[in-house]
Amino acid sequence: MGIFEVSSDAVEEIVALQPTAGTSLGIGSRHGEWDDLSPAGVAAERALWQSLKERAEACSSESRDEHVAKAVLLAECDLNLSRIDAGLPQMDLNNIVSPWQGIRDVLDLMPTETAADWDHIIARLVTIDQPLDGYLATLDEGRVSGRTAAHRQVTTAIEQGREASGDVSAFLLLLDRIDAADESCRADGRREQLAVAIDHARASYAKATDWLETTYLPDANPADSVGRERYIASAEQFLGETIDPEARYAWGWSEIARLQAALAEQCAKIDPNASMAEVMKVLHTDPERGASDVESFLSVMQSRQEDALANLDGSHFDVPEQIRTIEVLASPPGGALAPYYTGPSEDFSRPGRVWYPIGERTFFPLYEEVTTAYHEGFPGHHLQVGWQTAMGDKLSRFHRLMTWYPGSGEGWALYAETLMGELGYLEKPDYVVGLLMSQMFRSCRIVIDIGTHCGLPIPDDVDFHPGETWSFELATEMLRERAALDPAFAESEATRYFGWPGQAISYKVGEQAIHDLRAELGQREDFDLKQFHADLLSVGSIGLDLLRELVRTS
Repeated sequence: MGIFEVSSDAVEEIVALQPTAGTSLGIGSRHGEWDDLSPAGVAAERALWQSLKERAEACSSESRDEHVAKAVLLAECDLNLSRIDAGLPQMDLNNIVSPWQGIRDVLDLMPTETAADWDHIIARLVTIDQPLDGYLATLDEGRVSGRTAAHRQVTTAIEQGREASGDVSAFLLLLDRIDAADESCRADGRREQLAVAIDHARASYAKATDWLETTYLPDANPADSVGRERYIASAEQFLGETIDPEARYAWGWSEIARLQAALAEQCAKIDPNASMAEVMKVLHTDPERGASDVESFLSVMQSRQEDALANLDGSHFDVPEQIRTIEVLASPPGGALAPYYTGPSEDFSRPGRVWYPIGERTFFPLYEEVTTAYHEGFPGHHLQVGWQTAMGDKLSRFHRLMTWYPGSGEGWALYAETLMGELGYLEKPDYVVGLLMSQMFRSCRIVIDIGTHCGLPIPDDVDFHPGETWSFELATEMLRERAALDPAFAESEATRYFGWPGQAISYKVGEQAIHDLRAELGQREDFDLKQFHADLLSVGSIGLDLLRELVRTS
């Protein structure tokens, strides 16, 4: 059996074991069922990855395509085996991307066009206690052995659980969705069944939240830091390369200094008689520089996506036909306060989507959102994820559908922001400030993330609490003062970094890797920027070391 066959089998076997992965990909037939998140389910997952590794190792890789397919699958096998062997499923609880959120979030991806679609949703809601019970059993296994999530992550999860089970639960939005669906979807008492199922889901989250609060929280790890050794291993899983924390930490501070100077210069172009703080306040509050309601904001963001795609297709990118549709939506309440992207289904019946959390906001400053639109949508995540999905048999099915490294994925999206500046799409000084603030934001992430988890003090020669030790309070202060985040978002972000070690640095580290590769290959006489982008996109989101190898030899 060849590596392409093994890779295709891997997709089918993973989806068979994890039905929610099938829902995310738009494949499989078990869309009313759940993954087994219990210790037995974790053991079954490990056995599958071990089997896939052995089958992949037995395959030849004579052609370049076979070499890529084999390298990608083996890297993913090793990543997941090391994750499970390190006991990470027993500690997998945080504020943004853990099974605690995933169990609820998968419902956002389920189709709602037919009565059968709603039957699947109802089936999952009435059995949602199964994955929750299994997940809590796995967390309890970690608790008993002394491996728990940090106290801060647990308290945040408890808050999310109370919201999921309360009167403003995101589950209740499903009633609005079925009311907006075709009348046939509500036939045979289906809406009433949905209401009962939602009550069950809310009660299940309430029960699970009670367990977190009464049983798990007292034993939660009081420390936010995971330590240098675990941090390096975690960062490697996100980047696909090994980092030197001290060198990256120093680089992060140098980027902050560079960006401070660039921001001061750009703010002076907006108002030479105002301080940078005064300019930022205007950008945040001026009614002429923002959208006054949710509908207007989402409309502006949708237009930005469509205009960029229409104008750049053919001239700077050859956009696959299947991904020339993108949707911009408000995300359900109860999650982290950061925008995000979900990719298209394998058959493209579900388009790529950019989701914006609304929270308590009633006004939306646009200076920072334009560059975010290009990051999350086109030509950022939407182009990269969609391109990878549309590659057909040029990439293995596993590579197309199930491979995602934030180092190259988030690195491309951040690179897309600067690229759009180069191409003239940040047409106002406000939007250039937004780009610089985006870069500042990601640079702050580097020093907070590495400094916190590796125990590195703030350098003595910087103008932000020199010599002090990182804390949650200092992290939120830096995000408020240097990255201009509002207090609620700053706290949400700091909580995210403390609970997801190594992920936050992937944006800037990955972006710099792409810029470095572009500068290196740009020395060739035959260098073509459009082709360079095509070469990057054609290898998909893979580890940075493998990315460099493949693009250099394209």
